[in-house]
Amino acid sequence: MRNLIFIGLFMSLTSCQNDLKNELSEGIYRATLEVQDSEVLPFNFEVLADKTLNMFNAEEVINVDEIEYRNDSIFIRFPVYEGYFAAVFDGKDLRGNYIKESLERVVPFYAEYGNKTRFSDSERPSEDATGVWEAVFSKGIKGDEYIAKGIFKQVDGKVTGTFRTTTGDYRYLEGHMDGNKMRLSAFDGAHAFLFIATVTDSIMRGQFYSGNHWKEPFEAIRNDGYELPHADNLTFLKDGYDRFDFSFPNSEGKMISLDDKQFEDKVVIVQIMGTWCPNCLDESRYYSTYVKQNKNKDLAFVALAFEYAKTKEKAFEGIARLKERLNIPYPILLAQVGTSSKTEAQKKLPMLNHVLSYPTTIFIDKKGEVRKIHTGFNGPATGEKYITFQKEFDAFVKSLLNE
Repeated sequence: MRNLIFIGLFMSLTSCQNDLKNELSEGIYRATLEVQDSEVLPFNFEVLADKTLNMFNAEEVINVDEIEYRNDSIFIRFPVYEGYFAAVFDGKDLRGNYIKESLERVVPFYAEYGNKTRFSDSERPSEDATGVWEAVFSKGIKGDEYIAKGIFKQVDGKVTGTFRTTTGDYRYLEGHMDGNKMRLSAFDGAHAFLFIATVTDSIMRGQFYSGNHWKEPFEAIRNDGYELPHADNLTFLKDGYDRFDFSFPNSEGKMISLDDKQFEDKVVIVQIMGTWCPNCLDESRYYSTYVKQNKNKDLAFVALAFEYAKTKEKAFEGIARLKERLNIPYPILLAQVGTSSKTEAQKKLPMLNHVLSYPTTIFIDKKGEVRKIHTGFNGPATGEKYITFQKEFDAFVKSLLNE
């Protein structure tokens, strides 16, 4: 059934209606993805003179250079991630789908040429979301409830910021305040996020949509002094274990473990991650830069990839793509295939109390002892928190190296 769906989709998108070659027009587009409850998730992209395009989320700019034309159809593949757009031309506009084959997800997509708005305003803003918000998602729903910290800035009607959670952040959110209704969105090629909330002076209530497959309620109160639990206190070695260990294959099929000579007498930074995960991408970019700027024979990095790709071959393709795009200098091993389930991941790493987040980082000293486990990653969208993380990371790594 799955194959028939995608074959049918492919045929409908590649049917040739005429012999004229269609291409993206240089300039700005307003794109929308259909989520749930008749809502759409908007974002903007600009086609450049070199025919690549830039996608925008607040301060974030993502360049996309893998664009393929087939007859009257266009296929746009995003850097690193598996997802892609498959669309046909409607004049200068595009109509099609956003597709993640491994997860069997198809989201209707439309892009209008020449429209630079993100959200349309109908009322002047009557509320200001600027500040810190203590938030709860899926409140009262057993197994789904989690806490978050909203950090927003509003200038006139434009709102930017993010939600931080104990496992990471929702990256660069951008939107507006229409009366007392706040709408924020982000699309980065992997995640499609839409937040809609009613805001008063001290309370925020709304819905969070992730693509067209998930939605949940959230509520928040103003609290300038609110902070999340420290990321170093959430994941730890279980009783009965005094070491962290693994044995997973590299792309050549060779099993790699912490007992290998390449890690002997070194400070080892182990990254638990996935190629599908934007927070992991942010972290991998930072770690790659750190390794290149801090060359030290006593320091080693290694990543353990937990992939939802259906086969090992597809998973290693994603790993190779990530390494090439980010020029990652350290090994990435395949720890899991076919699911990104954290419960299944914890079975692969039974010494941990849980795998709470992708990414998670384990700091191991030269004697092989776990000195710290950092859950999640506060990426560049978190501003000052990201700067603080970099300083703390550098100081802790250097302290281990100096022992």
